Amino acid sequence: MNTLGSLLLAAALALGASGASLAQQPNADDPEASTSWQQVRSALFQDRSITSPAEAILSIEAPDRAQDAAIVPVSIRTHVEQSTERYIEKVYLVIDNNPSPVGAVFHFTPASGRADIETRVRVDAYTHVRAIAQMNDGELFMATRFVKASGGCSAPPGKDMAAAMASLGKMRFRVDGDIEAGKPALAQLMISHPNNSGLAMDQLTRLYTPAYFVRRVQVSYAGEPVLSADVDFSISENPNFRFYFLPRGEGELKAEVIDTNDLKFETVLTVAPK
Repeated sequence: MNTLGSLLLAAALALGASGASLAQQPNADDPEASTSWQQVRSALFQDRSITSPAEAILSIEAPDRAQDAAIVPVSIRTHVEQSTERYIEKVYLVIDNNPSPVGAVFHFTPASGRADIETRVRVDAYTHVRAIAQMNDGELFMATRFVKASGGCSAPPGKDMAAAMASLGKMRFRVDGDIEAGKPALAQLMISHPNNSGLAMDQLTRLYTPAYFVRRVQVSYAGEPVLSADVDFSISENPNFRFYFLPRGEGELKAEVIDTNDLKFETVLTVAPK
């Protein structure tokens, strides 16, 4: 079982079969009052201390009220230099009231330059959205945002399955601005994949579309790991990630993606800093 699979199993066992805690009305003003978060927290971090709020380490941006619950933009900004001595090693993205609360676990290295990440998520009910940063020495810091949205996990796909499968696995990189050696560069990885949650009903057949989604993303630059992510169906259709890498000379920016059917996809972009 992969890393996220183990985390999800632990969280599911903690939450229990009834799902009663997920149905509670969340308290927007008190993130710690969330029963679902307390259970997920115990499953993931046991009794470890988590500093919150943690403005000096990270912040999270998301709309107060989402226009489309199936495509909610989330930006995690970090304020720590990724040095070999001290750096953010992981960022957990937790959406308390989603059927699968642990949406992603992002892994970073000093070669990431910065541990920022932007993506789009599904939100199933009014909820706190959390980013928990784990430093390389094990310290934990959390930023929280309350988002009003509902129905994102069961929303129908943006296009029919035939069209989605025709472009399955196509990927594209984009690097923003001029690339300078030794300075963090912002990149974007776009993946064509239906990322079915398994919770959306086909309105014609009245059957649920089977779950089928990207589960693992790995990005390297010049052969050195930059970003890896264990992700779940909380990530929106056609996953999209914006992140940093630290270019030091000409090299290949390479992405490898694996989905729940164990299909593998790759794309490469040659980068030449000034």
